[in-house]
Amino acid sequence: MGAEPTLLPPSIEERRPAQSPERDCSTLSNYTAFQLQAHTALTMRLDFDRRRIRGTVVHQLKYANRDAAHQGAAEDIHLDTSYLDILAVKVDGTPVKQFTVEPRSGPLGSRLVVTPASAPSVTGFSLEIDFETTEQCTALQWLDKEQAGGGHPYVFTQLEAIHARSLFPCFDTPSVKSTFEAEITSPLPVVFSGTSKNGAETRPGVYTFEQKVPIPAYLIGIASGDLSRARIGPRSHVYATPEMLRDAQWEFEGDVEQFITAGEAIVGQRYGWGTYDILVNVASYPYGGMESPNMTFATPTLIAHDKSNIDVIAHELAHSWSGNLVTNCSWNHFWLNEGWTVYLERRILARLQGEPARHFSALIGWSDLENSIAAMRDPTRFSTLVQRLDSETDPDDAFSTVPYEKGFNLLFHLEQLLGGPSEFDPFIKHYFGLFAHRSLDTFQFLDTLFSFYRNRSVDQWRLLQGGVDWATWLFAPGLPPKPEFDTSLATQVYALADRWIAYAKRADGATVGEFRPDDVSQFNANQVVLFLETLSSSRQTEWSSAQPQRAAQTLLEMYAAKTTQSQNAEVIAKKFKFACTARLAGYDSALADWLGTVGRMKFVRPGYRLLQAVNEPLALQTFQKYAGTYHPICRSLVAQDLGVGN
Repeated sequence: MGAEPTLLPPSIEERRPAQSPERDCSTLSNYTAFQLQAHTALTMRLDFDRRRIRGTVVHQLKYANRDAAHQGAAEDIHLDTSYLDILAVKVDGTPVKQFTVEPRSGPLGSRLVVTPASAPSVTGFSLEIDFETTEQCTALQWLDKEQAGGGHPYVFTQLEAIHARSLFPCFDTPSVKSTFEAEITSPLPVVFSGTSKNGAETRPGVYTFEQKVPIPAYLIGIASGDLSRARIGPRSHVYATPEMLRDAQWEFEGDVEQFITAGEAIVGQRYGWGTYDILVNVASYPYGGMESPNMTFATPTLIAHDKSNIDVIAHELAHSWSGNLVTNCSWNHFWLNEGWTVYLERRILARLQGEPARHFSALIGWSDLENSIAAMRDPTRFSTLVQRLDSETDPDDAFSTVPYEKGFNLLFHLEQLLGGPSEFDPFIKHYFGLFAHRSLDTFQFLDTLFSFYRNRSVDQWRLLQGGVDWATWLFAPGLPPKPEFDTSLATQVYALADRWIAYAKRADGATVGEFRPDDVSQFNANQVVLFLETLSSSRQTEWSSAQPQRAAQTLLEMYAAKTTQSQNAEVIAKKFKFACTARLAGYDSALADWLGTVGRMKFVRPGYRLLQAVNEPLALQTFQKYAGTYHPICRSLVAQDLGVGN
């Protein structure tokens, strides 16, 4: 339960659930009947020809609240499945004849109900299930050798939020954590969210792994393809296809270990997972990164050839504590994973690059938050920090920047209110120590926060009571109160943007001599991103009218080295936003081509929305052309954005 409940402000106390952690409504399993930490063994065979995985999962389980006096009759076991074929079930090695896969329940899949012939031992028992994935599996993306961009096929998993149930029968909730072992047979090299046993293949084509730290099912990560590896630090390697390996090694080498040691200092705990490796996935990977323990799955868009995007690795590394070690109990409280992770990521950057860099990153994040909420179809529902999902809602539908940036801004606000990092850091260490290996909800976080500062300082406790509009931060839709940021790195960006806006508004076509290429020569990639975003979002200038349009074209030509020639995907995306907003000729077609080379939803979804706004027929044609190359999650959400069938 964490700290004992402390009376919170009435606006929050009245929302307290009957129990904490709150029950996860995104699972069909009866997970609360069992101890929430277990052991799981996976045996899988990857079939690239059939695009199937056939395997066996063995869950070692123990009832939570039964003893010898309550042995009684057999109790049904409920697990999550989705588009799985269940082939056989055993309990303690004895075949079970009575098992049922219930009809599908919307986005939550199908409940597997197992009725043992006799009551399993209260001291613990094994539940063994043979299964096979199907062509409707949402957890896997199979790519042929052409789609994978090489001479071999490729497959990878993406299980967050509720897609683990599409890979194997499980308690698919972040409230349940398990240690894992895995034996995976594949004709191509395999990586897994754990450490390799025996250091290599145990026999040709068979790869074995273990994960000794209990994790929820959504953190399992598997990939197989033509993968090679290179060292990037004393406890880190990068894995990639051979043609990407050298660039990936250069991009990450030397920085990852600095991130790890900085994170250890901030959280006050050693990195507890042993190794920290990175898999650079294929282009269709839908996220910037996925924090699979020991093996971060990363998008190839991080390879910018100038190390300007490696802050994403700082983010995924920070998940080693926030998310992987201390976990939200349900997707209603996703901000506890992501808001904390963005906060730690920026604290890591501040230790390495200085405090102004942290604040500048927060400014970029605030802009992303504004854009995300503005683009939502249902912001009243999905822009609150604490969500109210139900059994009819797919957590993927609620995915946005909100838990990341709104969550960060709440923690940053608390840090500043309480007196800065020196006053907030003791709580960070207390929080991650108290909830390590556990899952919690927002009320447990609040109880712990209030209890900690009540014991530390009555004045700080009173600040928490009266200095935070908790109802607005946690439960109101829309933007939160904006904290005050250090704008020293942004001032020169805004000043240059203001000069271009003023120039573009002139009706006389005045000389452009006041601008020079070296205006931006000292800008880093994030400053270029802010510059282009500020211009694109300016309501003072209609860039698509004649003189502003000429100004826009001149700007991109003058600053080509930092804009149109950049290999940084963040800059490329903002370049297209600026150019398409200005209706510059040819950029809609160039954007359509680019959308065929990236799969990261951060770029694909706003890219299609932008293309639809300037050339809807081309947007629909482009999606029809490339839909099959996108990950199923990405494909489904883009279809929703465009208002077309999936």
